[in-house]
Amino acid sequence: MKVAALISGGVDSAVAVHRLVEQGHDVHLFYIRIGMDTDEGDCSAEEDIEMCTYIARHYGLPFDVVSLHQEYWDNVMEYALRSVREGLTPNPDIMCNKMIKFGFFEERWGHEFDKTATGHYATTTESDGLVWLTTAVDPVKDQTDFLCRISYDQLRHLMFPIGDLPKREVREIAVATHMPNAYRKDSQGICFLGKIDYSDFIERKLGVKEGAVIEIETGRKIGTHKGYWFYTIGQRKGLGLSGGPWYVVKKNIRDNVVFVSNGYDTEKQYGRTIHLDNMHFITCDVWGDGCDKVEITFKNRHAPTFTPGTITRTGDAEYRIDSSEPVQGIAPGQFAAVYDKDSHICYGSGMIVAGMPGKS
Repeated sequence: MKVAALISGGVDSAVAVHRLVEQGHDVHLFYIRIGMDTDEGDCSAEEDIEMCTYIARHYGLPFDVVSLHQEYWDNVMEYALRSVREGLTPNPDIMCNKMIKFGFFEERWGHEFDKTATGHYATTTESDGLVWLTTAVDPVKDQTDFLCRISYDQLRHLMFPIGDLPKREVREIAVATHMPNAYRKDSQGICFLGKIDYSDFIERKLGVKEGAVIEIETGRKIGTHKGYWFYTIGQRKGLGLSGGPWYVVKKNIRDNVVFVSNGYDTEKQYGRTIHLDNMHFITCDVWGDGCDKVEITFKNRHAPTFTPGTITRTGDAEYRIDSSEPVQGIAPGQFAAVYDKDSHICYGSGMIVAGMPGKS
């Protein structure tokens, strides 16, 4: 089978390539290059490309570096900045997968191959003639929540060669095959932003505007901040307040006010009801109009655990999740990935919105 393999220079995609070659596929390697918004060079990208070049030579595979620089900044980061400006918490990684890796790449290069493979920790399962996005063997590394907005056509063209392996075995394969990146740290941070500081990036794009930090229980001003767009619901680090821990629990966008609450277990940072809009089903709508308190599990942020609850349809694309346990940091703008009650099939996701009056 002809396979386009997206590689990053990291150990996961390298081992994915190793397994594809072992399985006898005709593999062509691709590295998607995205430059900085300042048009400066990215040293980490050069290091990544050097590592990818080694992998290609080691296995005797064709390798191309392709640019989707303008598409990334015009789509993914424009979405991120628009969301932040509106006081929402975006997820650029989710949109990067949907729009760049499995969007523009597929349109220009990937469609020429039978499949596109990546080093994501995820699996696919075929049942009743349909393909479903399913979770990885390693629940701690599972990345299906980052894939929760892809389309069915995108899913059908994907394969995840390491989704059936725990991370420990991936490292072991890298060591056994003498890969130079065997001990390389996993990448952190926003897709393609490299080593850029996120706060510096936001400041450069949206500027600074001082506002009040208010303790929500007392209404007392306890500090100042440099703009609501730097903060997200549930955030603890970077507030610059003494006597903590302090958590962001609410934002007033109109007046540029950030509300905080004190203590590790402050009730203000938890909730049990999550309202969703723009619900997206990857394979199909499994419930239709009969979605009333259906048992599910979900993730409202990237985490190694799944939270149990029920889901109810409240409108055309509007749903409500009632969690079985308190949920920390319910942030409008983020996506809640929805799974079956066994945390195996990822059905899709909805965007978290503030409580919708009139919806039961």
